[in-house]
Amino acid sequence: MDEIDDIQPGSNEEHNPFENKKIDEKIVPVNGLYENWFLDYASYVILERAVPALQDGLKPVQRRLLHSMRELEDGRYNKVANVIGNTMKYHPHGDASIGDALVQLGQKDLLIDCQGNWGNTITGDGAAAPRYIEARLSKFALHVAFNPKTTTWLSSYDGRNKEPETLPVKFPLLLAQGAEGIAVGMACKFLPHNFIELIDQSINHLRGKKVEILPDFPNGGMADFTNYNDGLRGSRVRVRAKIRKVDTKTLIIHEIPFGTTTTSLIESVLKANEKGKIKIKKIEDNTSSHAEIIIHLAPGVSPDNTIDALYAFTDCEVSISPNSSIIDKDKPRFLGVSEILKINTDHTVDLLKLELEIRLDELERQWHFSTLEKLFINHEMYIDFKLYSDKTALFAYLYDRFKPFEEQLIREIEDEDLHKLTQIPMIRITRFDANKADDLLLKIETEMAEVKHHLENLVDYAVDYFKDLKKRFAAGKERKTEIKVFDTISATKVIIANRKLYIDLEEGFIGYGLKKNEPISDCSEIDDIICFFSSGKMMITKVADKKFVGKGLIYANVWKKGDTRTIYHLFYQDGLSGITMMKRFFVNSITRDTEYDLTKGAKGSKMTYFSVHPNGEREVVTVLLRPRPHLKRLRFDVDLGELIIKGRNAAGNRVTKEIIQKIIQKEVGGSTLASRKIWYDTVVGRLNDEGRGKFLGAFKGNDKLLTLYKNGEYRLSTFDLSNHFDEDMIHLEKWNPAHPISAVYYDADKELNYVKRFLCEVQSDKRVPFISESEGSYLHVVSTAYRPEIKIVFNKLLRETKNLSDAVFNVADLIEVKGMKAQGNQVTKFKVKEIVLTHEIGESPEAWPTEEVPFEIEGMIEDVESVDGADGSENTTPDAPTDGSVEWDFTKKDDDQPTLFD
Repeated sequence: MDEIDDIQPGSNEEHNPFENKKIDEKIVPVNGLYENWFLDYASYVILERAVPALQDGLKPVQRRLLHSMRELEDGRYNKVANVIGNTMKYHPHGDASIGDALVQLGQKDLLIDCQGNWGNTITGDGAAAPRYIEARLSKFALHVAFNPKTTTWLSSYDGRNKEPETLPVKFPLLLAQGAEGIAVGMACKFLPHNFIELIDQSINHLRGKKVEILPDFPNGGMADFTNYNDGLRGSRVRVRAKIRKVDTKTLIIHEIPFGTTTTSLIESVLKANEKGKIKIKKIEDNTSSHAEIIIHLAPGVSPDNTIDALYAFTDCEVSISPNSSIIDKDKPRFLGVSEILKINTDHTVDLLKLELEIRLDELERQWHFSTLEKLFINHEMYIDFKLYSDKTALFAYLYDRFKPFEEQLIREIEDEDLHKLTQIPMIRITRFDANKADDLLLKIETEMAEVKHHLENLVDYAVDYFKDLKKRFAAGKERKTEIKVFDTISATKVIIANRKLYIDLEEGFIGYGLKKNEPISDCSEIDDIICFFSSGKMMITKVADKKFVGKGLIYANVWKKGDTRTIYHLFYQDGLSGITMMKRFFVNSITRDTEYDLTKGAKGSKMTYFSVHPNGEREVVTVLLRPRPHLKRLRFDVDLGELIIKGRNAAGNRVTKEIIQKIIQKEVGGSTLASRKIWYDTVVGRLNDEGRGKFLGAFKGNDKLLTLYKNGEYRLSTFDLSNHFDEDMIHLEKWNPAHPISAVYYDADKELNYVKRFLCEVQSDKRVPFISESEGSYLHVVSTAYRPEIKIVFNKLLRETKNLSDAVFNVADLIEVKGMKAQGNQVTKFKVKEIVLTHEIGESPEAWPTEEVPFEIEGMIEDVESVDGADGSENTTPDAPTDGSVEWDFTKKDDDQPTLFD
């Protein structure tokens, strides 16, 4: 009877069909399955799919693809669909993953010779369907990646075929191609390196020298490897596009960063334009085999600022984080790229040694059998074969016959050798030529000696191997990525001010959403705003749509960190003593949203006058005192330009103890700031005012920079720190309009060399040619010195000049200063080897007779963060009253005080 029948009707007892039954011990709970299977899956993905092997630098699918293509190799192209199908017998995955891996290998242009539309890594276009494109192994792949004699073989996933455990690659393939993969809890990212540099550094390692390698991207561009850190985890590479300024309205991007496409880059530019971070008119994509993106700027937009903004807000600059994880003997390891190069180079040496040893063994076997064959035939050992009816007796006979010749042999005779001798056809015996046999033995001995020499000098042999690789395959593989050190671009300095900043003085609000209030300036969404209050306090805060900053607001505007050119003038009454103080100060750094007191801090202190001067202009104000008995002087002028500029914490200078009725601005003059000292940093190729690089001079007003170029052009530009300079620049200096430029050039039309001196007549910010523009013309030398000297070196290989000595001339003696378009004077009628300067471009043995010294007020800017007068004394302005007259108390109300917006 079933157990369920034993339950009485109405009983609360539940039926459990598994009760009293033995549970199968093979059953594993679901959580156990998850734990075990997930670990198996993670290990499989890491070892068999995502991460390359250290020995050959290949992932399993790549290795199987190359092995499959080697099977199909007959010198002709194979349909990619056929390659994929053949690979599927080794790779336990679908055709899509195999096809994608093959396309990626082909696009690296190293191991696979492609035919058809394989896509475009620059534009991001995909490859055609596998049935339409073809591939075969490249000559380089056939040379370095295959040798069945040195390959370890494994069974394929279904046991039907043999596949290589790793390919015997005799080259640092992983570093040349790069690799990227994401596994479970692990990822790898190797950047590609330059083919030629890898060979050179492998040779350096073999010779015991230091190994240093940096990535090289097929897209070209520029890269900053300051934080590359040998490609280890945590390293970072900054990559930039190459942007060329055509004119003030047009930019061209002609090399894009690694990992981007022209499509993604254009999308990032349009997105930045929509957000108002840059301002462009139109963008065109003319990319074909090389990238070419043309950006047309909106009217009034600086091309130099736009270049910086493109780097700051678009994919024109990207940051890449390498991660050099790799599989070594079925275990993941983290190795730097230089260590991987050393291991790959040592592995190449081991493979070369193994190939030599295998070849030596083959040669010894060949020599051994050829010698046996020669002895066998010359001594007619085959004649008595008919006397022996079985193999054992025959072999015993042959062993006995060869015994007198054992000392001539290099190895012992084996049954296999004797068996091969007995299989020699009689026709071959009858036609045997002893001389040819001796020649063959000599040839084998020569090659054996060569192989032994290589084994004894293995390092030299490996060096020659790498040199041969460079000679045979390095054409067209020169470095494409320019190594540079990038400057740090501040987003707040290059972003376009695409919004209006509004202020509500009455309620104490600021923001770009207060459109019913008074607009005060343009701003961007990431700007900081400086605010001043009638209480004598100051604060800097982030701009917002609408933000309350406080009552008593008298001034607000955009503030830039590090700004020492904007000078603030402030009069305030000290709440404790009643004395009116004045100060000139700048604000170059603060903590955001922190309130700073610009007075002495006494309770009741208040601001009585405030003004802002973006370039430190001199200001004269008239102070009107409230009349009282016996007060003789009711008004006086104060020249604030005579005050030393200090920090915001300075207490200031004393004005008067009298009650001030009003302060009126009388006049505003020129800047009292010193000329701005500018340097050119040759490392990053940018201007700066922080003392880095070559000092160019002190600039102010309309001063300009003179740039000279290799192709015989000059450019006059402002001293704006955002300026960019082309790579063919040969000289940069502060321009002096009275100093002529001296140039010696070759005119291809007339096939003569000319010298000219001229002043810059075209002073617009563009490149201006000053030599012949005919094709083949070129610049010998150019100088801005007073009396530059040139050395003419004649061609000693020509009959007419072989006896001429080199000549030195002073350019000023050869020609006077003429118009910029003048052709100049002929230097010599003879052919010259070269014309060079005897000094630097901007220097000469003679200095200019009168040097203009730029006006500069020393000590006008002091970064003082303490109250003036450490001993408690106060500074007094020259115009302040000092007659000792009776003083009144200050009683004026806050409402009567002036504001900046009256």
